[in-house]
Amino acid sequence: QVQLVESGGGLAQPGGSLRLSCAASGFAFSSYAMIWAHQKAPGKALEWVAGMSSGGSEILYADSVKGRFTVSRDDAKNTLYLQMNSLKPEDTAEYFCARAPSAKLIQTTRLWVDYPYWGQGTQVTVSS
Repeated sequence: QVQLVESGGGLAQPGGSLRLSCAASGFAFSSYAMIWAHQKAPGKALEWVAGMSSGGSEILYADSVKGRFTVSRDDAKNTLYLQMNSLKPEDTAEYFCARAPSAKLIQTTRLWVDYPYWGQGTQVTVSS
């Protein structure tokens, strides 16, 4: 079955960096678009952070992270990454990776509905 496992979260200082990983299994990773999303507190909305289509031809970022975060994928390792630089306290959130239903990214506010598979999340806390 589809499995997504995030790792790499933790505590970082403002201005610091973290690299998140999402290890995928149970499907043909290279054939699907993948995204990162975050949730700033339980019960708050899940928000798009970054996404990459199959093959990497389309990459999208939330305005709040453009120029600071970089999404990438290693299809040989079935892994999605999020390099987070110049971290800010407002980046504090639980970060999730998700698989799209196809090779293309879906721009949507209904992330839980339109992306059918999610990992368990990894907490990122930015604080001095």
